[in-house]
Parts: sequence; structure tokens; C-alpha cells
Amino acid sequence: MSETRATALVLTALPVEYDAVRTHLAHPEERVHEDGTRVECGPLDDSSWNLAIAELGEGAVTAAALTTQLVGWLRPEAVLFVGVAGGLRDDIGIGDVVVGTKVYAVQGGKRTPQGFLARPQTWHGSHRLVQAARSALRQMRDVPVHFKPIACGDVVLADDRSEYAAHIREHYNGACAIEMEGSGAAHAAHLNGQLDALVIRGVSDHADADKHRADASGSQQRAAEQAARVAVAVLRRHRPRAGSSGGGAVRDPGRPGSHHDTARAQDGSPPVFRDAAFGRPAAGRSGEPER
Repeated sequence: MSETRATALVLTALPVEYDAVRTHLAHPEERVHEDGTRVECGPLDDSSWNLAIAELGEGAVTAAALTTQLVGWLRPEAVLFVGVAGGLRDDIGIGDVVVGTKVYAVQGGKRTPQGFLARPQTWHGSHRLVQAARSALRQMRDVPVHFKPIACGDVVLADDRSEYAAHIREHYNGACAIEMEGSGAAHAAHLNGQLDALVIRGVSDHADADKHRADASGSQQRAAEQAARVAVAVLRRHRPRAGSSGGGAVRDPGRPGSHHDTARAQDGSPPVFRDAAFGRPAAGRSGEPER
């Protein structure tokens, strides 16, 4: 009998981020949701996890919608958003990695005659995943890692002297990096209520006027690779919850029988549903809850 593994969903926004994670899967296999969203799945060596990786595109709204879709389809136990970000502190260098102890959505608030009143929204990184990261990274001294909050907004920041940059410094002063998707994924995971979620970002620029030069130098690829290394190390140290059996029945309308790959037992008991992503029996039988 093949080993039963839990599912970890690793989300990215850009091709360079996706490619950096994909290199850690020896034999990825593509699956297609009935609405067209694609993932590649496969076991992560030296771990208890099957990975499902997805490239969602840019923006928090897209991230929230597609994370919700993928969570309902794949039934993961852990969700990681992995990619690049702009650094907000002088002591955080290009290629450093920020593990998001918190994610701030930085655009909410109220404008009044007295000025802008921030109304922060905050999601904390999973304690279990943050602890796994702290443990794993003690063995990765070659990667500078910072356990700090991350700011998230639907703006590419390329001017550290702008009003937007000043807004972040004033109202979200603890943030050490800025990106565009983490709040969407974190909110979707929070609404699910059962997921461990974490945002991991490699710093590819300093969110200033030299951003285009950093990008041209290949900094995004280096930062994405560092973030992917950290994410994989975290999952290798992290353990599924006791009794976890991984994902539920996955729809893949592109393959015959992959929606309900069933076989009725000879004793007349209900059919067993199979997980189309990983080829194992799903957690529950027809008519029974999976968790």
C-alpha cells in the first residue's frame, strides 16, 4: 500500500516564483480544475507531504478567489504563498527571505478632513508553521531570514519617497517587505478555519526607484529561489496533524473517471472515492464527511 500523505498547497503569482518551487518536485503531474485552474502535484522528498503548486497571477483579489477555489478542491492541510517582495528596511538585503509573522492589508481606512485614518486588517502566520520555520532555518545559516510582518497592497511600490511609502511607514511601521497577494491568500485560509497558512517572500528589490535595475540584474530569480528553498525546508520540518489523510476527492474533468473514480465493494457498501490528484482513497466514503 502506498504511503498516505497530507497535501500542502504552495501558491505563487509569477512564473519565476512558480519555476523556483517546481524544481523541488521530481515528477510533477498536472491536474485541471473544472473551472480551468491548473496545479502540478507530486510528493516532496524527505517529507510527509504531497505538494500542489499553482501560479495564480498578480493581485490580492485574484489570490483570495483562487485560493478559496483550490482549497475546496484539493483540501490541503497547509497553504504557503511563496514568492518575491520589495524590502522596506535598510538592514534587509536583496536575496534575504522574510517569513511573515503577520500580513497587513495596507489600503483600508477612512479619509476625513483631519486626514487619513488607517483601519488595519491583519492575519497572523500559523504558529505551527512559524515554529517549524524557526527550527528548520537554524540549519540553513547560508540564507538570511527575517521573521517579520509583511505589507500587502495592490500597488507595485517603486518609489520609497512616495506618499504611499510614507503611508506604510506611518501606519504599518513593523512591515519589513511589501508584496501584492499575501493578504488575499491569508484571508481565504482564515475563512476556511482549518488551515495552517504562511507567507514566505524573498526580497528582490528595495521598493525604490532602482527597482528596475534590480529586476534586470536577475534579482527576482535569486529571491524566488531563496524563498522556495525556505518553504521546502519548512514543510520538511513541519508535520501533518495526527490522523490527517490529506486531500479530498479532486475533480479533473479532463480525464475520464477522475471526478468520481469509484469502485463499489462486493459487500454492497458505498463506493470509495479516489483522490484524482494523488491516486489514493479519499478520506471519506460517499455520504460521509471527509473530516
